[in-house]
Amino acid sequence: MRTHATAQLIGGRSHQCDATATYAGAGSGTRAYALLDGIGSSDEVRDWTRTYARRLARAAARDGAEAGLRAVHALAAAEPDRDTWKAAHLPAAVAVVAVAEPGAPLSVAWCGDARAYLAPPDGPSLVRLTTDHNMRQVLLDMGAVPGPYARNTVTSYLGDIRETPAIESVTAPAAGRLLLASDGCYEPLEDHDLDLSVYLTDTTPYQAARALVRAAVTHAGTHADNATALVADL
Repeated sequence: MRTHATAQLIGGRSHQCDATATYAGAGSGTRAYALLDGIGSSDEVRDWTRTYARRLARAAARDGAEAGLRAVHALAAAEPDRDTWKAAHLPAAVAVVAVAEPGAPLSVAWCGDARAYLAPPDGPSLVRLTTDHNMRQVLLDMGAVPGPYARNTVTSYLGDIRETPAIESVTAPAAGRLLLASDGCYEPLEDHDLDLSVYLTDTTPYQAARALVRAAVTHAGTHADNATALVADL
């Protein structure tokens, strides 16, 4: 039986610019799961995001979640023209990656507002492992009330050339069901006060991922974004 699966829907966008990748370390039992949410909607962003999802999964499986993300972040920042006026037109993406290694805690690293959640095996509750890097979270941290569009401005992403980019990491018990989700997947459900854990219970990983993205696009209506979910049983 497959222990992980991805599902995607394009929503109302012209291109599917979310991407996922997994990578298994040769003979080690280590597996990395990566999800990128491309910024923009074009052939170039789509192709770039797919390439960097594969790079991130490989790097994280080899070096660990945070070290892998930092290495791939540096690679994107070093691309030609990132430090020129052309940078605004270059592909970029937010990213989250999780690494499961035998005998070790689950490790998760991220930049931007793609999220990781964990459903523990001993209960139905879903634990959010990541904190968004966007203006909504900045304003919340300041004690301010964010407007409805604050969440649309991310404050960290692959392609960001700042010397100290916001990259965070966390560990969690390596047991239960892992969910990686793009904002087009989790936001419509949260906006309608729906519990994401409902879609993860008593299903296969593919059934869970498919149910999540279908529900997200349905509840988003005419404003549906790309919706992507990666579900893995640890």
